[in-house]
Amino acid sequence: MCTRKKLVCVVLLAMGLLWACSGNKGSEQEKGKSLTLKGLYSYGPEVKSFTDCDEGREYWVADSAKNLELEYTNLGFEKPYTPVYIEVECHLVKSDTTTVTGGYDSTMVVTKVLKMSKEIPEGPCNQ
Repeated sequence: MCTRKKLVCVVLLAMGLLWACSGNKGSEQEKGKSLTLKGLYSYGPEVKSFTDCDEGREYWVADSAKNLELEYTNLGFEKPYTPVYIEVECHLVKSDTTTVTGGYDSTMVVTKVLKMSKEIPEGPCNQ
């Protein structure tokens, strides 16, 4: 009888551990998942930020596409940090809390620029 209880406890413990580990993997995969985001991008010497128009979340921007900053500069602004509307493919990673990126929800790693415009469309971005 005592052996049977121990066996049931071990099986339940093993199932609990497997469930906890598999749930953790799912959330990690979700963070690295490719997304298409639309919002306002600001660029300057010290800050590269993006604000998601739908959720209002603010992200630090890393430009792995290597053309986001170039396209922004080519728009010819006289002052830095002028917001522009962008649509990008990206994935989100946890921001490093020991650097300037730590004050942001996450870091948005841009993989492809789909659209960039000085014209901010009507809707949640234009409020």
